[in-house]
Amino acid sequence: MDPSLPSVILFILIGYVLSSFDNRHHNVTRRYDYCVLGAGPAGLQMGYFLSKARRNYVILERNSGPGSFFNKYPRHRKLISINKIYTGRGNREFNLRHDWNSLLSDKPDLLFKRVSDDFYPPADAFPQYLSLFVGELGLRVQYGVDVGRIRAVQSATGRHYILTDQHASDYTCSVLLVATGLWVPHTVDFVGADLVEGYESISTNPEDYKDQAVLILGKGNSAFETAQSILGRASRVHMLSSSPVRLAWQTHYVGDLRAVNNELIDTYQLKSLDGLAEARLEKIVIAQQKEEGKRRLGGKKKEKRKQLYLTLNKYMHSRNSFDATQEELPGHHIDNFPMRKPYDRVIRCLGFRFNFSIFDSSACPPNSENAKGRLPELTPWYEGKNTPGLFVLGTASHSRDYRSSAGGFVHGFRYTARAVHRLLEHRYHRNAWPSTQLLATHLQSWILKRVDEASGPYQMFEVLGDVILLRGSHCEYLEEFPLQALPQLSSLSGHDVSMHGLIVVVMQYGKKKIDYLGRSRAETEWTNAWKSNFLHPVLYYYKTLPSVEEMKLRPNGWPLPRPQAIHHIVEDFLTEWDAPISHIQPLRRFLEHCLQTDLRAFYAESCFHLSLTHRTPPLFCQQGYLKQQGIPRNSQLRQRVHDAGLTHTEQDVGTSDADSTFPNYLAPAGASVSSGLKLDL
Repeated sequence: MDPSLPSVILFILIGYVLSSFDNRHHNVTRRYDYCVLGAGPAGLQMGYFLSKARRNYVILERNSGPGSFFNKYPRHRKLISINKIYTGRGNREFNLRHDWNSLLSDKPDLLFKRVSDDFYPPADAFPQYLSLFVGELGLRVQYGVDVGRIRAVQSATGRHYILTDQHASDYTCSVLLVATGLWVPHTVDFVGADLVEGYESISTNPEDYKDQAVLILGKGNSAFETAQSILGRASRVHMLSSSPVRLAWQTHYVGDLRAVNNELIDTYQLKSLDGLAEARLEKIVIAQQKEEGKRRLGGKKKEKRKQLYLTLNKYMHSRNSFDATQEELPGHHIDNFPMRKPYDRVIRCLGFRFNFSIFDSSACPPNSENAKGRLPELTPWYEGKNTPGLFVLGTASHSRDYRSSAGGFVHGFRYTARAVHRLLEHRYHRNAWPSTQLLATHLQSWILKRVDEASGPYQMFEVLGDVILLRGSHCEYLEEFPLQALPQLSSLSGHDVSMHGLIVVVMQYGKKKIDYLGRSRAETEWTNAWKSNFLHPVLYYYKTLPSVEEMKLRPNGWPLPRPQAIHHIVEDFLTEWDAPISHIQPLRRFLEHCLQTDLRAFYAESCFHLSLTHRTPPLFCQQGYLKQQGIPRNSQLRQRVHDAGLTHTEQDVGTSDADSTFPNYLAPAGASVSSGLKLDL
């Protein structure tokens, strides 16, 4: 026998075993309670919450590492998300208001500043940070899994989703959390679109645009980022879109043009060859002019580089050709047409859209009417319309607050991901939405702490708000509940509303159009707090939960329906609502109005006197002094209170009637109840 034969047989057997293992590996079905699709910031944020709750989950990522989008985008490699490391404060929650890149975790040092201290960080730093996040938290991520098909199946045990990857392996889960972001380039169909370069593939070397005329389609941050990178090399840069430029500092929407990218506005308004124009892209044509080339000496035509012209559909004789005659160019019809000169390059910078192609009809959420159909339509709790058990996280969930809040960005969707997880915990594991039990006398202090520090409502203004369930002498405080889901509060959170009603605390901007840099841009008088323009807290009091119909019919621009009473805390230049007269006292009066009780604080001596002389002493005395708690009278403390103008005369120690200013203040703010408080002590 050939002495090498046993070795050959062994080699064949090993190959067969490996092949069998490989086949099993590629056709096996894996089952999880939760599948998270995408290892970007939203997917990893949800992975953290699922891991902390010890749930059976997996994160599937098609690329070899987390945050792969940021390996390519933005193309010119500078993020526009603020990384403000130094705030003068040591409060971690407050600092997250100005840290737009870190994800939420219970590790206080797992912050973005570990990879970059730049105010506008380099894009390469973000995948580095996400890798740290995965490694230090031990998240379950499977890389190299390219899911190409998602379908829903109904069985005896309920609805579940099946995800099929490039190797025909299936992943089955009861809940699907889609965090794929937006990465499919958004395009507009017009004649000559094939002659246009895409943001996703253009050269980022400014020298390649030397002395060239460039037309950019779009006026968002990607368009201006591209324009800014070539301003010093291109001969002229024009920008075209259907709407004028929207500046983020005017709209308060961080997705609009940021100042860090707007240098072309300077060169436009200071008359340096660049410019902005408006036209519907569906009506334009990018054309090449038909013209004869010059002949060489040998009689052959010399090829001349064709330039590109912008013209309009109505001037073209043939709607299917992008070769235009002189008569088909706009300059033939309007001799001073702004964009009559030819361009060397036309670049499309129109943003991105959600990838609907991986979903079959059983699992595909419909297109939202927001953002020109680029995003999926979702319920107020981020579940796909008509796709129960499928939730959308991250940038793709921005249809819920498109152009109105920060849900399309890391510093916003890290909080909506937490809200979705809290909902999942209640729906599938019977864990009620986390709440804090408070005495009514502590409510004011807790509200002030939240509006001064909390980052969730501050970033997701008018989308997430704190809900206070009143229970008489105490209350339950629920943080960061989706406001549009308020009619479904009980079923989504596991908390019921009592006969005492509820208060919702929201951060919101004023609705009046003003000169945002003008002299009258700010309101400082607390009696005019409802006129505040900058971000400020607003409290809505309801006797019962608003209905779905009331939510639909709410006043234009309001985040919630008209309440029984409303209170605006006047805007503050420092965003610190701690002023005794302008902030704290009006808030206390409003809470007294809603709770129908006296919330003032008293010294132990006053509580003793009131307990002897009144049938029902104030609530502060009931919950403090009568339980052997209280503050003894101190002459120095009393003097400080007197100097602050907060002392009361003897005749009003036992009453808390609102002063004449308070009812007048409530009425213009839209409150249906604005009477002063009358108590029988």
